[in-house]
Amino acid sequence: MAKDERFVKQITAKSEDFSRWYLEIIRKAEMADYAPMKGIMVIRPYGYTIWENIQRLMDRRIKETGHVNAYFPLFIPESFLKKEMEHLEGFAPQVAWVTQGGQEELEERLAVRPTSEAIIGSMYAKWIQSYRDLPVLINQWANIVRWEKVTRPFLRTTEFLWQEGHTAHETMEEAQEETIKVLYMYKDFVESELAIPVIEGRKSPRERFAGAMETYAIEALMSDGKALQMGTSHNLGQHFSKVFEIRFEDREQKQQYVWQTSWGVSTRLIGALVMTHGDDSGLRMPPQVAPIQVVVVPISLGSWKENVLPVALAIEKELLEAGLRVKLDAREEFTPGWKFSEWEMRGVPLRVEVGPKDIKENRAVLVRRDVQQKDFVGLAALAPQVKKTLQQIQSSLFEQALRFQRENTRSVSDYREFKEVLESKRGFIRSWWCGDEACEDKIKEETMASIRVIPLKEEAKEDPGDCVYCRKKGRELAYFARAY
Repeated sequence: MAKDERFVKQITAKSEDFSRWYLEIIRKAEMADYAPMKGIMVIRPYGYTIWENIQRLMDRRIKETGHVNAYFPLFIPESFLKKEMEHLEGFAPQVAWVTQGGQEELEERLAVRPTSEAIIGSMYAKWIQSYRDLPVLINQWANIVRWEKVTRPFLRTTEFLWQEGHTAHETMEEAQEETIKVLYMYKDFVESELAIPVIEGRKSPRERFAGAMETYAIEALMSDGKALQMGTSHNLGQHFSKVFEIRFEDREQKQQYVWQTSWGVSTRLIGALVMTHGDDSGLRMPPQVAPIQVVVVPISLGSWKENVLPVALAIEKELLEAGLRVKLDAREEFTPGWKFSEWEMRGVPLRVEVGPKDIKENRAVLVRRDVQQKDFVGLAALAPQVKKTLQQIQSSLFEQALRFQRENTRSVSDYREFKEVLESKRGFIRSWWCGDEACEDKIKEETMASIRVIPLKEEAKEDPGDCVYCRKKGRELAYFARAY
């Protein structure tokens, strides 16, 4: 559809101002709004339904891999964080503190959790006594508070929602296996359900989670050419277990410290959906997580209530019985064109139109949000065709995003070209790095690009080139990008 033919014209074009485009979609699609407190958002029903769908699909995967859900306190004693100073220093600028309860000043400050390693570690020390108690595979769905200086809805806010897994194991090998298993669980989830291609890999030592032995992540490329960290999985080693005395009697009746992992994804995934799939008309939601998969719009012409509306109601009933999330828009105060505009902006994957002419032909019109394609389908075959079309939309969105990622991933060996690509094209840059943090720091200082991941699989088997910055022998193949 040509730009001047769009139904939705009140949204700033992505190419004109990406940041403004993003914020306008969040507000106009009623996904979130700003709370009275600075840096805090209210997730509105439409946005929260996306999170519920993400949570439902992710929770199923978590449980299928043997994990169970629990809930741990929001408040963490300051002494717990102080036990692990590296952890505290990592989050210190972002920690919110409670100093008074009611009319009484607290004897010890309580941190509002920036993450839960400290409180969970203290509980695991009570629960784990023997190798028979292992592994412990616990996840929690919770809210997190980090006092961010610069915020943006869903991407970085003072309070956000997430899941955080915390596991304890007998051996380092088991903990490492868990860490990688979760990394690929996240990759499969984001690509299958959110239709967003990602690159998985290990973080550089400088980018590791505070206190982790290794941090792994999945990174996606947003449609403005910036990277977004979509999820992380940490091998914590025995760092926290030694701090919190999480010990067990092993099979030889000797005392050992457990090996731990932690991992999580957050409401940041909703922001990724907007920035990856959205266009100048608004959202384009993958059917798997769309709050509404199909909207049925009866064309209000003539005596439509007597002739068209009953057919539209029958279509709604049939699609609901087929297990789809369906909305019938029979509002009288708005024209069909206005409704088309609204549901396009909200990103509903498929629109079913039915009017007097369609009823005469015993058909309906299917309009795909992803490619604005119209198809005429007989009413007798409607439900199977709708399901098939939704599957095609899911695949199409992923293929479009994958094509964008591939077209905007470039291998660069020269630092001058590295800087030119960042300024003119952005995207992922694959370059060799010597492993020296000084080079990593200089690149970030001079270009604002950081190492997003060091890939794990076949790409890491390439013959090493020279470090893109210092020209010494390369040790790691790294993906660099400017990032959110």
